[in-house]
Amino acid sequence: MNLRDRMTGALPAMLTGLETLVRCESPSVDQTAVARSAETVARVGADVLGVEPERIVLDGCTHLRWRLGAGPPRVLLLGHHDTVWPIGSLDRHPFSITDGVLRGPGCFDMKAGLVMAFHAVVTLADASGVSILVTGDEEIGSPTSRALIEAEATGCRAAFVLEAAAAGGALKTERKGVSHYEVRVAGRAAHAGLEPERGVNAAIEIAHQVLAVSGLSDPVAGTTVTPTVLSAGTTTNTVPAVGRFAVDARVRTAAEQARVDEVMRALQPVLPGAELELDADLNRPPLPATASRALYARAEQLAAELGLPPPSSAAVGGGSDGNFTAGVGTPTLDGLGASGGGAHAADEHVLVDELPGRTALVAALLLDALGSSDASGESSGATNLSSSSRVRRP
Repeated sequence: MNLRDRMTGALPAMLTGLETLVRCESPSVDQTAVARSAETVARVGADVLGVEPERIVLDGCTHLRWRLGAGPPRVLLLGHHDTVWPIGSLDRHPFSITDGVLRGPGCFDMKAGLVMAFHAVVTLADASGVSILVTGDEEIGSPTSRALIEAEATGCRAAFVLEAAAAGGALKTERKGVSHYEVRVAGRAAHAGLEPERGVNAAIEIAHQVLAVSGLSDPVAGTTVTPTVLSAGTTTNTVPAVGRFAVDARVRTAAEQARVDEVMRALQPVLPGAELELDADLNRPPLPATASRALYARAEQLAAELGLPPPSSAAVGGGSDGNFTAGVGTPTLDGLGASGGGAHAADEHVLVDELPGRTALVAALLLDALGSSDASGESSGATNLSSSSRVRRP
């Protein structure tokens, strides 16, 4: 039986697992909810794989890792189980499947990808060398999981990221790097009517800095530097003594990320008496096209062998944990998860009919990266499995 047929047969089980995950709400900012979700993901994954994961709790955030086989990881499957949806979102956006469209908070970004990962791995006759890492804080920038991701990816032949597909099911072959800044301004308060000249107006200083920062954008290079949240002052009749604004920077290359960072750190006040402080977070390095080129070429070839439509590719501005795997030099292919749309929005949805083919492609990529003799997509049966790499087959 070929991979597509196997995945089609597994679709009812995939949908059952996905419903279970979606019904367990997991907003990133609620560590209790994330811990509860991790147990749900662990149960769904263990039911498919027949193997329990490690629970890794870092600064209160729960991550899961399945390392299959006795040796070091050779291929990494990467995803996250946290979402942007607050507790209670299911009441407004309940889980449903209607006319081949599955809906529910987090279904597209990216709980469907987790179910796909489990069912792709279970097709392997020998899963030795596969690591599945499911983190719990991706949606807030991966503050606790970054080092874990980088360590797990280092030395792997490939990292496959089960984030949702781009528009039209495209694989994500390039992602911008992400940097976050907060600029804080200290001025001096004064009465706005009686003696404004004695003050140092933090709002005016912020205006100068916002214009300077926005000028760092370079459309030709694909660099965007965007001032976002801003505040200054306390009352309407007082010269503002303090203020702050946030900056979101997106870049296609490490050189551009370094350029923006250097200028941001060198900002100087314009008004006499004003002072600046800067908090900087180079949150994610770029995922350049070079990191995914060879894997994308293999995905095209394997899709043809499976009788699937050729996958398209997309360069996107949003970051993912795939930025980290690419940043340590591991070939990385992103956007291998579900087709659908509406990430973070009320119309979030997954196209059910696309799940078997996309999961078959993930399985074929795994077989190919592991150098398996059955990478053609034909099942060879479960053989030579150690107790730590055995998976239960559907």
